[in-house]
Amino acid sequence: MKRVLVTDKAHPILEEKLREAGFACDVKPNLTYDELLSEVNNYDALVVRSKVNIDKNFISQARTIKCIGRVGAGMETIDVDYAEQNGIVCLNSPEGNRDAVGEHTIGLLLALVNKMATANVEIRNGLWKREENRGIEIKGRTVGIIGFGNMGSSFAKRLQGFECDIISYDKYKTGYAPSYVEEVGLEELYSRADIVSFHIPLTDETHYMANESFFNSFAKPIYVLNTARGAVVKTVDLVEALKSGKVKGAALDVIEYEDMTKDGLDIESLTDDFRYLLSASNVLLTPHVGGWTVESKYKLAAVLADKIIDVLNRSL
Repeated sequence: MKRVLVTDKAHPILEEKLREAGFACDVKPNLTYDELLSEVNNYDALVVRSKVNIDKNFISQARTIKCIGRVGAGMETIDVDYAEQNGIVCLNSPEGNRDAVGEHTIGLLLALVNKMATANVEIRNGLWKREENRGIEIKGRTVGIIGFGNMGSSFAKRLQGFECDIISYDKYKTGYAPSYVEEVGLEELYSRADIVSFHIPLTDETHYMANESFFNSFAKPIYVLNTARGAVVKTVDLVEALKSGKVKGAALDVIEYEDMTKDGLDIESLTDDFRYLLSASNVLLTPHVGGWTVESKYKLAAVLADKIIDVLNRSL
């Protein structure tokens, strides 16, 4: 009997599907790196989130593992290249939360350009400021999407009804865009975009992609949305762009100071730059919940279970 070890919290449908497929399934969400390493060779598949880094040392000792699954989209805590070199299939489930991310990004955009969060706080404090909270319309503006995978395409799909121009830059794709999206190069995105939304994985190449040079390359002041990974945006450079007016506002569901292994944020140790974001009225923050809905919790687990079942059945 094939055995699967689940090392983080997931919807029960993951375990249910694996057991229905005839696999033994153990759920041990609190294992440390060393504890996991001591048990890994009792299993054929491993399911992880972000608490433990699956590095070269771990992979080199995981002799029985045929696949490693990530409940979610980001794979930065797994050395995917090294795993695949060692015959281990790496799986994720972005199909499960792409709808949630698409909707959340729309919500961030609407709240940001219409100053909803600021107005809400002001009213609760007895202030009724109408002119100061005058927003802008998305209609007629150009929204630039960086990365057109599951998340970027979901956001674009939901933008259609706003009668805006949707352009997309994806370094690794061509011929991917539906009829309502225009594929462009980075230079054209710089020249046309009013709003920029990041939907790319965190890699060595994308780390700090949104830096001083990036912000200064735009022909117009822009609004920035990030529901990808925090370190895609260099906070110190974003703050300077906000102060200079190169960035008119930012909505961030992820920040570079987030500790994904602990699923939290140490407020006491944050930098002055992040403290600026906390105090800025043109900055909107959410706690990495863009892909967290009741529905996505189920779908993330169900999609991954089906993929694991397929891999293990083919390895019989």
